[in-house]
Amino acid sequence: MPKMTIISLTTDFGLADGFVGIMKGVILRIAPHVRFVDLTHEIAPQDVRQAAYVLARAAPYFPAATIHLAVVDPGVGSARRPLLVTTERAAYVGPDNGIFSAALAEPGAQAWELDQPRFWLPQVSRTFHGRDIFAPVAAHFANGIPPEQLSREMVDPVRLAVAEPRRESDGSLSGEIVSLDRFGNLISNIPAAWAATGRWHCRIGGHDAPLMRTYADESSGALVGLIGSDGTVEIAVRNGNAAQQLGVGIGTPIELWTTE
Repeated sequence: MPKMTIISLTTDFGLADGFVGIMKGVILRIAPHVRFVDLTHEIAPQDVRQAAYVLARAAPYFPAATIHLAVVDPGVGSARRPLLVTTERAAYVGPDNGIFSAALAEPGAQAWELDQPRFWLPQVSRTFHGRDIFAPVAAHFANGIPPEQLSREMVDPVRLAVAEPRRESDGSLSGEIVSLDRFGNLISNIPAAWAATGRWHCRIGGHDAPLMRTYADESSGALVGLIGSDGTVEIAVRNGNAAQQLGVGIGTPIELWTTE
């Protein structure tokens, strides 16, 4: 039996339907030794950027040789290409729509276009490539089939444009919201290290908030800036939902300035 392999799954399928279970069934018929980790199936429908963000933050915590199967695929059935990305630590299988932008920046990253139907299911639908192409390819890869047999090398995979934070000439910091979590916390792209010293304040959507150490440093319902677990500045409402309360979301500008 091949060495035990972990396949993580990231989709926007939810769990009300049987889509996720079907993909697992396809994989297990080909590679019964696989262990699954459900990263999330609650990506907002068709939100490739959210999926890319979640996967980029999670992948470094997985063991080496993990296969990350990600299916958030608004272009399914179109000319968009099916993709395998291999790196020094992991492999990624899914649509070529930017979902693996972070993986493509990893050491040793190589992109491959999946072009060998003999490793797919016999009948390929126009609406469920997760079942018909990506799941079987991930399983065959887990069984030790090399990329050269599954695919051909490609040089132009899709990469998402990445918003970069800025240090302004007056010492303030500018960035934008790049993700939301289920609590309504607004996650920015401003690194925590940029606000490591001094007393900082945040402004977003016409509202100001102090940058504090913990949620408990403010009263219930208060708007607060924090350093999140991803190492960037976040905006939250203690015991509330910042995204709903402020009416803002991904792409909203955020500014930080210090009084010291």
